[in-house]
Amino acid sequence: METVILNVQGMSCGGCVNSIKNVLQPINGVISVDVSLEKAQATIEYDAGKASVQMFKNAIEDAGYDVAS
Repeated sequence: METVILNVQGMSCGGCVNSIKNVLQPINGVISVDVSLEKAQATIEYDAGKASVQMFKNAIEDAGYDVAS
């Protein structure tokens, strides 16, 4: 298992937090997702053999948010 913290820009409310959770949780290999509006971060615990950081970035960007490097 691995953990990655992504800085997410564009979140403004609890609905944004839920939107990001909803696009990340269904990805095969994701074990847990914690999204913090205050920190503007998504913490993802995942199986690196099934999922990748790029997959998470793509999902977040497809939902209309930006991932800062």
